[in-house]
Amino acid sequence: MALPEFSLKDKVVLVTGAARGLGLVQAEALLEAGATVYALDRLPEPSPDFHTIQQHYPSFQYRQIDVRDVPGLHKVVEDIANNHNRLDGLIAAAGIQQETPALEYTPEDANRMFEVNITGVFMAAQAAAKQMVRFGKGGSIVLIGSMSGTVANRGLICPAYNASKAAVLQLARNLASEWGVHNIRVNTISPGYIVTAMVEALFETFPERRTDWATQNMLGRLSQPKEYRGAAVFLISDASSFMTGSDLRMDGGHSSW
Repeated sequence: MALPEFSLKDKVVLVTGAARGLGLVQAEALLEAGATVYALDRLPEPSPDFHTIQQHYPSFQYRQIDVRDVPGLHKVVEDIANNHNRLDGLIAAAGIQQETPALEYTPEDANRMFEVNITGVFMAAQAAAKQMVRFGKGGSIVLIGSMSGTVANRGLICPAYNASKAAVLQLARNLASEWGVHNIRVNTISPGYIVTAMVEALFETFPERRTDWATQNMLGRLSQPKEYRGAAVFLISDASSFMTGSDLRMDGGHSSW
């Protein structure tokens, strides 16, 4: 490779929430960089795109697990690490969204949001870090945050989601401070608006958002999942070897106005 520090050859990396969407796209990038990748998700079956990628990368494997099932999550991660005698990386992309006015939010819905987006991310990072410590090789953990963890979204009513992403950013800083002694780096990626299948469905209900959201950043457009591929490889690889406790905000300048 012209830039060998970006190589993930012989690395074993987990991606939660990788049955589809952003997590799957980032998993594909890791595979292309040479990693052995496991997609972890709660869906019984991943999307057809998963199987298309697997045809090119037979080592790409899927494990069904809900990040809220903490004992099961730890077991899956430990089994993978034992199978390879190492664990080098994690991208924690599993998350949910719910648009509800704050005055109407139920505690059950709020707790479900926090259980997946905060506790689930925390426990995934914990499960991976335990194996990294056990094998003594260090590693890199990437938590998927959001620009919504830094700013409130104009016209998008999602107080619990935004609060959960703010918590992810702070969680990463604290994990980085604790695990640096083990040579484990912890960073976040904060995407802007991404046009995924879920967002396309949202545009059917709120078609004006396709235009309005694009005007709210400096590039005047919405992002595609593929635009976060390089960030995944950068943060998992040695190309970011002196980066930890940091947030890589990729929002088209939305929060820099």
